[in-house]
Amino acid sequence: MSARQVSKVLVVEDESAQREVLQYNLEAEGFGVVMAENGDEALLLVAEEQPDLVVLDWMLPNVSGIEVCRRLKADPMTRPIPIIMLSARGDEGDRVRGLETGADDYMVKPYSVVELMARLRTQLRRTRPASMGERLSFDDIVLDAAEHRVFRSGQPLHLGPTEFRLLSTLMEKPGRVWTREQLLDRVWGRDIYVDTRTIDVHVGRLRKALMANGGNNPVRTVRGTGYALG
Repeated sequence: MSARQVSKVLVVEDESAQREVLQYNLEAEGFGVVMAENGDEALLLVAEEQPDLVVLDWMLPNVSGIEVCRRLKADPMTRPIPIIMLSARGDEGDRVRGLETGADDYMVKPYSVVELMARLRTQLRRTRPASMGERLSFDDIVLDAAEHRVFRSGQPLHLGPTEFRLLSTLMEKPGRVWTREQLLDRVWGRDIYVDTRTIDVHVGRLRKALMANGGNNPVRTVRGTGYALG
């Protein structure tokens, strides 16, 4: 498995041809793709798959895209997920309504797939910088995702691939408490079965590597929940 984490995109689109185009282009760019045909399915998949970004069509059967967006942004657990709304509605009032509902970006159909991919990367660079090859820092720790290198106080550290992905996840949101299940999903993926106790083993290895040249332990254990950085 590559050291770079794969971002997962949920595409919510009721037109099969549009879904296929989006799936093809997203997979060609290296993203993991989850598909939904309607709003009800989208809400279920957000809870099950925990996507990193949602591409959401406004006009959906039953639960509309606007309502899906409203519900996701009203829930503290899903509020941080960027939403790019797609719509044939190009009037200024519709754009404003979409953005005021909580969408992070809004594109009018027919849209440029190249532009959509650029906007998608911009949103992910903001919320998941490590997955986009960005350089992260926390206190005296620096993680270069593009070069797959970690430094502490200027000294290079030697981390295994799993510890690297674990650290990059923690560094993307310092202070956030991650449950073991969330870390397993982010670091290993949902398709691989790993016992949650495995997380404790790799956190121990990560701590040892981070303190190899001295310094305090930056990974905090939250009893009964999981781990946080700082």
